[in-house]
Amino acid sequence: MVKVGIIGAAGYTGVELLRLLATRPDVSLEVVTSRELRGTAVATMFPSLRGHIDLKFVAPDAAELGQCDVVFFATPHGVAMHTVPDLLEQGVRIVDLSADFRLQDVAVWERWYNTTHHCPELIKEAVYGLPEVNRQQIKGARLVAAPGCYPTAVQLGFLPLLEAGLVDTDYLIADAKSGVSGAGRKASVDFLMAEANESLKAYAVSGHRHGPEIEQGLNRYSEQPVNLTFMPHLTPMIRGIFATLYAPVKSGNEVNVDQLQELYQQRYKDEPFVDVLPQGIHPATRNVKGANYCQISVNYLPQNGRIVVLSVIDNLVKGASGQAIQNMNIMLGIDESTGLDSIALIP
Repeated sequence: MVKVGIIGAAGYTGVELLRLLATRPDVSLEVVTSRELRGTAVATMFPSLRGHIDLKFVAPDAAELGQCDVVFFATPHGVAMHTVPDLLEQGVRIVDLSADFRLQDVAVWERWYNTTHHCPELIKEAVYGLPEVNRQQIKGARLVAAPGCYPTAVQLGFLPLLEAGLVDTDYLIADAKSGVSGAGRKASVDFLMAEANESLKAYAVSGHRHGPEIEQGLNRYSEQPVNLTFMPHLTPMIRGIFATLYAPVKSGNEVNVDQLQELYQQRYKDEPFVDVLPQGIHPATRNVKGANYCQISVNYLPQNGRIVVLSVIDNLVKGASGQAIQNMNIMLGIDESTGLDSIALIP
């Protein structure tokens, strides 16, 4: 039985962890924390969990956390780094859903997150939790930094092209759309229904904090430095990431759509949570709603030598809590798909 704790369990990624773990017979939810809701029954806050979770929220300094096998941090950025060192010393393994350990360059992290990192010595130890790339490193990790939602969709979409050296890395574009849950469970005018509904807008146009994470990841797969234009948008839906990725074919390379289709199918043939769609079928966010899958289609525009990749995920599942559990499964030697093979919700 795996003893699990969740810090920050009252947010969207926290309750998604609860939903995905609640019915697993091999998992015992030991402690769930929320500073604001301590003393409140989980099922009172989230009635969908009635009959599945009989716990109350406690303060995040609960001693029971040190008795867990794995602790998930579903906290805002800048929180986990204060508690992770102590839990690691107690032998607890950590999956951090925030950005505290994603970036390897401390100075870059501090610039984008506007604070001093509390334990920079742990950054080099942290394993970036994209299983399709780092599965072997995840197996032995004490500390896993779960990727962000945009970075997951964008990296999985570009990865085969960069590994094969087919595209000009100076001109990569990621035009990505997110549902409003990607901003977290907080009161904000921008995310009120009357503000976000029936509207589409770009944000963080001058630079988004996921940009350095995406480029760091893409540079690991590319022989040439990557220059990425990343443009996020807010869409009037609750869940989902839709990334449209553009890449010019490198001079001297000749490609066709059948070659590209084979490249993607071969790269992801053994990946349980990446679904490469047949030619002519394009992904939609509804296809992955509530599921831990990334759906991809690859397309070629011969008239201008551009490859266009469409990559979709549920930002709260493959983009956050589902992928975090996928990492936990790998860390503990459990079958990777355990608890994550549910079918997407339609409609």
